[in-house]
Amino acid sequence: MRVDLERRDTENDTPPPDGATTTTRGAGWWHEVAREVLARCDALGAITEQPGIVLRRSLTRAHADANALVASWMREAGLAVRVDALGNVIGRREGPTRDARTLMIGSHLDTVRDAGKYDGPLGVLAGIVIARALRDEALPFALEVVGFSDEEGVRFGRPFLGSRAIAGSFALEDLALRDADGTTLGDAIRAFTAHDGSIEDEIARAAIDPRSVRAFLEIHIEQGPVLESVDAPLGVVTGIAGQTWQTLRLEGRAGHAGTTPLALRRDALAGAAEIALMVEAHAHATPGLVATVGRIDAHPGGHNVIAGSATMQLDVRAVDGAVLDRALDEIHARAESIASRRSLRLAREMRLRQAPVICDATLRELLARSIADAGLPVFSLPSGAGHDARILAAIAPVAMLFVRSPDGLSHHPDERAHEGDVARALEVGCAWVRAIADGDRATARTTEGGSR
Repeated sequence: MRVDLERRDTENDTPPPDGATTTTRGAGWWHEVAREVLARCDALGAITEQPGIVLRRSLTRAHADANALVASWMREAGLAVRVDALGNVIGRREGPTRDARTLMIGSHLDTVRDAGKYDGPLGVLAGIVIARALRDEALPFALEVVGFSDEEGVRFGRPFLGSRAIAGSFALEDLALRDADGTTLGDAIRAFTAHDGSIEDEIARAAIDPRSVRAFLEIHIEQGPVLESVDAPLGVVTGIAGQTWQTLRLEGRAGHAGTTPLALRRDALAGAAEIALMVEAHAHATPGLVATVGRIDAHPGGHNVIAGSATMQLDVRAVDGAVLDRALDEIHARAESIASRRSLRLAREMRLRQAPVICDATLRELLARSIADAGLPVFSLPSGAGHDARILAAIAPVAMLFVRSPDGLSHHPDERAHEGDVARALEVGCAWVRAIADGDRATARTTEGGSR
């Protein structure tokens, strides 16, 4: 599906400031390009490792095919395309000068298992449409659209590998990570890029100079029910919750289910179940905290055998860093108490710890103003999910724009986005880029005037 982005709704055109060709388009035009974005999400959804579900892990053939399709759309938008060592696909429009900074728009192209079609790709495809819509307009900065790889962390158990490479925070020891088939991340990179040189050098080349980045915007489905509950199509993200992933291992003693008295058991699975309920109760009692035991594996796993060991995967999040730290301490103390009372040994491994991120106040205000100018209610909310914007926040001011999720569904095949909401997001995204451009030009004029 291809929409003519050169068409103008002439009755809505406004005089171009400072030589730019800024154009205001009507609602019908935005709906057309929204349909294009949704159709392209469907096309990407057909690129999968496993028929019948959407599964697109990083550095796989499906990832390469998705990158190739996205790259073709980037080129249609007038962007020069490159793919870095981690498989990030990047479309770039150069700035007016060699030292112009870069405004980045993007999200991720990888998916969870049995995913929906909009978590990640919607933001990449929205960025491409915004770049096309602004193609003939003068901007005081370069513009890049990024499709990040491995935000979800499904293949190697470590999220944000693509955005870490771009932000210069990729840990080289992660090259030794292995997927379920035993393939290391380093070997997967070699196979994906067909590069015979130093992987470490290629990863270093993927990193960008923080001084060169003007800002980063991520447009993303909300993945929750809040916007729908307040009847708001869009939301300005205030910040991204701090996030921890932990593995808890309980060691007890296996035994016969029929001959071992209850009072003499050291049942690791029962201990894990009690800890899971404790975690849930603690989250209910702590405002601003969410905590989830998403998986428990018990060994040996027989219906007539007491579990001798159990492994739990624990996810704890909060936007307030102090709340998160206190919760972790309290959960650990209570888990130790449960294990001790049940004569179990408890070991913990922190697999991921991300501090909360506050989105840039100025960029948030520009988003809020763009939403209001579009005649929409302005609603702000935190993000409980992790996003690539969290990683980019270490090197640049970031903003996030949420799009309403019908029924709050995400990481689910029935994940959806309304055409009208996507149309509004595209309109607001374009207005936001123009507002930054106008502000930068005004600052430059003031600076030039003061230097005379």
